[in-house]
Amino acid sequence: MGQHTVLLDGDNIRHGLNSNLGFEPNDRSENIRRIGEVAKLFAETGVLTIVAFISPYRSDRDKVRGRVATQDFIEIYMKTPIDICETRDPKGLYKKAREGAIKGFTGVDDPYEEPFDPEITLECYETGNRRQRRPEDMAAEVIEYLRARGYLSRFSELVGDEQGTDESRAVPYLATH
Repeated sequence: MGQHTVLLDGDNIRHGLNSNLGFEPNDRSENIRRIGEVAKLFAETGVLTIVAFISPYRSDRDKVRGRVATQDFIEIYMKTPIDICETRDPKGLYKKAREGAIKGFTGVDDPYEEPFDPEITLECYETGNRRQRRPEDMAAEVIEYLRARGYLSRFSELVGDEQGTDESRAVPYLATH
């Protein structure tokens, strides 16, 4: 659709590039450092790189931010309460962590340090109530942020008025898991 993208998913990267790392704090830091370097390489070639990782430590995120060009790092904070994370856990990892089978699990017995000033914060709930927001609505918020700052200008040129296409329908579906 005119914008080259790549998705770097935490689970997939841990099966290959980072298969020698565990979940101790030093390994978690190295995991984020490595993926930050990979993402940087993609970004430097103009590829819109989506990094879907749990990065629990603020200092690790800040180190990656410091290594890439300012315009190439957009931190998106998925502000989701732990109880919702647990209900969305298809692998049952939170349950195992609560039972003591997994140690050092983010949000259970290892901290998650919220970012101080992310570019985008996606709230799990609609403002003023406990109704969960639809993934499509949150994806639209990210797409609008990117479009407003020119990251998707080439995409907009290709699918916008020239072809008479409604851009909201031309955006690829973003799946969550």
